[in-house]
Amino acid sequence: MENISVQQVKDRLDAGEKLNLIDVRQPEEVAEDNIGGVSLPLGKVQSMEIDDIEHLKDEEVILYCRSGQRSAMASLFLEQQGFTNVKNMAGGMKAYREL
Repeated sequence: MENISVQQVKDRLDAGEKLNLIDVRQPEEVAEDNIGGVSLPLGKVQSMEIDDIEHLKDEEVILYCRSGQRSAMASLFLEQQGFTNVKNMAGGMKAYREL
């Protein structure tokens, strides 16, 4: 698993780049604050309910959560499922909002 900084993600979003963002927080957390990621809670990732993102197996995907811990777990799991370019947004939304 590779980490990506919140600054790198913000810079790429600000430049208009289309990113494959996956938010592994719970729906109520996503409703409070969202940077455009697909909502796929960690529990669904762990129970292999990943059909919605299967088409991204060979593309860069950036996972994030509140602090970076859940997304780190989800990143490792997706790598085990054959995803080839998974990145964890270190620090999560907490760090993103502090920018």
